[in-house]
Amino acid sequence: PIVSVIIPTYNRWPMVRQAIESVLAQSYRGGELIVVDDGSNDGTSEHLAQYGPSVRHVSRPRNGVAAARNYGVRIAKGRYVAFLDSDDLWMARKLEIQAAFMEQHPEIQICQTEEIWIRGGVRVNPRAKHAKPSGDIFRRSLDRCLVSPSAVMMTKDLFNQYGGFDESFPVCEDYDLWLRIGIDHLVPLIPKPLVVKQGGHNDQLSHSVWGMDRYRVQSLRKLLTNGLSGEKRDWAIEALKDKIAVLCQGARKRGKEHEAIAYEAILCDFLLERLNVGDRDSPVRKRQGIPSADSETVVGLGSDG
Repeated sequence: PIVSVIIPTYNRWPMVRQAIESVLAQSYRGGELIVVDDGSNDGTSEHLAQYGPSVRHVSRPRNGVAAARNYGVRIAKGRYVAFLDSDDLWMARKLEIQAAFMEQHPEIQICQTEEIWIRGGVRVNPRAKHAKPSGDIFRRSLDRCLVSPSAVMMTKDLFNQYGGFDESFPVCEDYDLWLRIGIDHLVPLIPKPLVVKQGGHNDQLSHSVWGMDRYRVQSLRKLLTNGLSGEKRDWAIEALKDKIAVLCQGARKRGKEHEAIAYEAILCDFLLERLNVGDRDSPVRKRQGIPSADSETVVGLGSDG
């Protein structure tokens, strides 16, 4: 196969059946379909077996959407990989158009398409802040994720080069990967709505974890710690400042002063670094006795909601 399509799913039968049917109905035939069942207990595995060889499916112990996608890529045989979330659908020519674009532009290793938004069964128009960039996505993507996994096609080599999705992220794993890729690579947008993105249902992943900006802060901190430089570093620090301000305000409203201080300590280190007076044992930490907080500790703070 030229393209490997990967659908991760967890307890979403019969919703995932619609996603599968939208792949099997594609005009493009040069691909394989891999469904990774992430520990479902609703009979998904038995239903998938009914598709026979047209659907390559594997069941694994529950480990999250990032791990499910990563496993799908590991066993994929295609040169390109395309992801489809189990609650989304593809228009019939999605793979045909996107694969042709990738073949015509061998210098490009990743692209995405426009999409149609459905919320609670009703079509809605995305707000201006959700408009997808094309090409250099990095700066605009610092605020929020503007690349949809269901709209992406990329080379398997590029995915592996960047280590795939961070499996420690229960949410925002896509935000994290697209930022890492966007540092060095253009992400062109094919301006055709080839994905139907469905939301508003009770088991939507983004509704399952509170305080998603906690994971965006973790991702930004990873970028900064791993040597992001130049103006992109400045942009990332500004984004980090904005997100930490929101998290600190929320923490203090809940009476979680220790949580707010821990976030402010993260920001202080990067701001002091700008002035060439900060390091991992910054004067701020020494003076105030603020303990070093790694990403996992900070994300865990206030986990009682």
